[in-house]
Amino acid sequence: MNLSNLQPAEGSTHNQNKRLGRGEGSGKGGTASRGHKGAKSRSGYSKKIGFEGGQMPLQRRVPKFGFKNINRKEYQGVNLDTLQLLVDNGVVTDTVDFTALVDARLATKNELVKILGRGELKAKLKVSGHKFTATAKAAIEAAGGEVVIL
Repeated sequence: MNLSNLQPAEGSTHNQNKRLGRGEGSGKGGTASRGHKGAKSRSGYSKKIGFEGGQMPLQRRVPKFGFKNINRKEYQGVNLDTLQLLVDNGVVTDTVDFTALVDARLATKNELVKILGRGELKAKLKVSGHKFTATAKAAIEAAGGEVVIL
């Protein structure tokens, strides 16, 4: 090994490109491979997302559609089989109120809760919720429980 055959370790260098804009003698001077004029040749150019060179962008050519109801109420759904699971695990005994659902992380304190009818309920429970489906209400009352609308 001597100074004439020293070279960097394999894979340690990446940039094999010529430096741009360093005089005509470098072969990449003048326009520095950017061509003549136009936005891409300027310094500070950054391509805007969706920009199509001044053509009307797709996002503006396609019409708006749909409807968002500003008065819509979002409910967090809790099914009967989930309530039965809480009873089986000993989390609740006879009443399922809003704080019990929040403690069990089935809802947050700012959400509205709707009891849904999936699964079956064997335990006699007093269930509190903001809304109930007809099947859930019937199943709770059939098991000897009580429905309380908040």
